[in-house]
Amino acid sequence: MPKTRAQRTRPHRTGPQRLLALAQLSNSVGDGAYYTTSALYFTQMIGLAPARVGLGLTLGWAVGSLAGMPLGRLADRHGARGTAVLLALATGLAVASFTLVRGFVPFVLVACGYAAAQSGLAAARQALLAGLVPAGERTGLLARLQATLNAGLAVGAGLGGLALHAGTRAAYLGVFAVDAVSFLVCALLLASLPRVAPRALRPSRSGSGSGSGLGVLRDRPYALVALLNTVLLLRMPLLSLVLPLWITERTGAPAWLVSALFVLNTAAVTVFQVRAARGVTGLESATRAVRRAGWVMCAACAVFALSAGASSWVAAGVLVLGSVLQVAAEMGQSAGSWQLSFDLAPADRVGEYQGLFGTGVTVARTLGPLVLTWLLVEWGTPGWLLLGAAMVAASYAMGPAARRTAAGRDAAGRCAETAGAPEPTAPVTVSATASASASG
Repeated sequence: MPKTRAQRTRPHRTGPQRLLALAQLSNSVGDGAYYTTSALYFTQMIGLAPARVGLGLTLGWAVGSLAGMPLGRLADRHGARGTAVLLALATGLAVASFTLVRGFVPFVLVACGYAAAQSGLAAARQALLAGLVPAGERTGLLARLQATLNAGLAVGAGLGGLALHAGTRAAYLGVFAVDAVSFLVCALLLASLPRVAPRALRPSRSGSGSGSGLGVLRDRPYALVALLNTVLLLRMPLLSLVLPLWITERTGAPAWLVSALFVLNTAAVTVFQVRAARGVTGLESATRAVRRAGWVMCAACAVFALSAGASSWVAAGVLVLGSVLQVAAEMGQSAGSWQLSFDLAPADRVGEYQGLFGTGVTVARTLGPLVLTWLLVEWGTPGWLLLGAAMVAASYAMGPAARRTAAGRDAAGRCAETAGAPEPTAPVTVSATASASASG
């Protein structure tokens, strides 16, 4: 039976997506092992004080948050595939360099290089994805990549657990070797993808100051969207830092619940993230998803607050309920923010714009632990309620901010989804969703 047109084109469309997923799986396995063991390696094997490790990593991620935009611009101007490959290799080299560190200053330098390469790699991969995957399929693919990421982190955490059980220097070095090799494999997979032609070499008509050193920061409406997303991402340290402290200091729940909640979160994202993103297809559906996630996250904060002072099993049940609400909010907010980050960026500067949007993750990693530990563990219930209110406020502000960004686009369009709006000198398009939003 002859193949249909859809069947004939499917390999071309799914091949890059499969390679992107395999690249994500490769480095997430290595990262899972690294994240599980690195703190103990730095303190027990290198001999750094915990406070110095924290300071060094904070400085590293601060540098990483600044590096994302210029490295994303590099991907736009010189090709996303080549830039992503080089940054994957640089990340692997930085991981390997940690094994040679013997003092605080070298540790800080390597941490800065590692964070900068990671941030730039994330921006370059988003630019690569935008060049290879049709606009209507990007959010669905990002959901699959997020599920793959969580599955890889879980596998890597298992490998890291074996190293922790062994407790030897050789076991720790083996983890760093696995992570370095995982980025080498990631680079090889990315190099196998089709080439994406540089886009930013063309004269920019977006009106957002591409020739300025400030670059994307001159696009204030988009910068506001990125800032609001950063507020919503303050949920990130909850699972890794705040809830463990909350459980042990403010509730009677057993300490092993920390691990159970981590497994719950990872498994839920792996299984349900694709489904959660299925209805997010444009500007309006994305802002609705973010707004809904804000309310769910507010409910999660209120439930977490109820666990204070409760008996062991009551607290455990309340914490599990709160974690279910938290992961539901996480999946909805992620899907909405992915769609907005691409729809509101000019097609010729995706890497640079994704570099700015990605700083939300590094800022949440850098400031989130300090802010949330003080707000939640020290303040208790009022802090949880304040965090919930901030989530709702940021989620509601996202809609007007996104519509303002869409309305400010010129004839060249800022959206990857197109609907055929011509410009006097060249055929250009803007998304139907964004056009409707701008006119309303």
